[in-house]
Amino acid sequence: MEGSTSYLGALDLDERVVVAIGDGDAVELMAEAARAAGARVAGRVSLAEGPRRLSMQARLHVVALDLPAGEADAATMAVLDAAAAAAHRHDALVVAAFPPEAIDVVAAALDGVRAELLCNPTPIDRLAAFALAAPPSQTLHDAARESDQRRLRQLNDEVARIAETLARLARSEPGTATLMTQVADKAPAFRAMPDDGEPAVDPADIRAAIRARRMRDQFFAGDLFADPAWDMLLDLFAAHLEHVRVSVSSLCIAASVPATTALRWITTMREAGLFERHDDPFDRRRAYVGLSETAVMGMRRYCAAIRRAGLSIP
Repeated sequence: MEGSTSYLGALDLDERVVVAIGDGDAVELMAEAARAAGARVAGRVSLAEGPRRLSMQARLHVVALDLPAGEADAATMAVLDAAAAAAHRHDALVVAAFPPEAIDVVAAALDGVRAELLCNPTPIDRLAAFALAAPPSQTLHDAARESDQRRLRQLNDEVARIAETLARLARSEPGTATLMTQVADKAPAFRAMPDDGEPAVDPADIRAAIRARRMRDQFFAGDLFADPAWDMLLDLFAAHLEHVRVSVSSLCIAASVPATTALRWITTMREAGLFERHDDPFDRRRAYVGLSETAVMGMRRYCAAIRRAGLSIP
């Protein structure tokens, strides 16, 4: 353990200070990835020791968590809460590695903080997460970081395109600002359709389109047509029409991509104003995702335009 390392962290103000938290070999995986990305590991501690260590850390850029399999226990919830608090206090990034069964718990606990959520991550996933945490004044040239930055730029460009298209469809007045500059509507997700002359959308049609998209995987490689943004939009729109809530883990499944990729898309779509998060009032460990009102209106008018053109939803 490196628990004796100074809580002041590194003397170099441009160096990233990391505290790695986890049990067994898992914490060493996180520490190795951090060091490989050029960060300084100020401490490696167990889950039980994590909250105390974070409360004493004077300088911190990254909290690295590696959570165990199984249902989240008191120790897991305590370290997630401590990591969120430390992230707010230090404006730090939380890099959390976790098994699929913990998706909902982790997503709910770390909402509102800068986080890289890694579900069953590969070593490259871990390295890329730490590489992206470099201080703004520092330039890294390793291939992993450059590749990940290109991927994130492509993701952001794609979301911007979708957001602008839906905003244009939903726009009711000339001169309305594009969705990327709007504040997401905080109204409840389930509202009656405005009386704009368009017929109601049958959720069965949306579910049929989803099934047709999934059938392609029987004949072609599944990742050949990966389009998680549209898959999630369709799933959430169908759920909206059916008055069904969708958990983060269910939406990751609907995206038909690895969970880590789906979680990044969910974050980006929320930042674009397309998705909204809704807390479960009875269970703080669970959160739901829904479409914003602007996204709902855009999807309705898109479906109406498709119907008028005699086409089917792709």
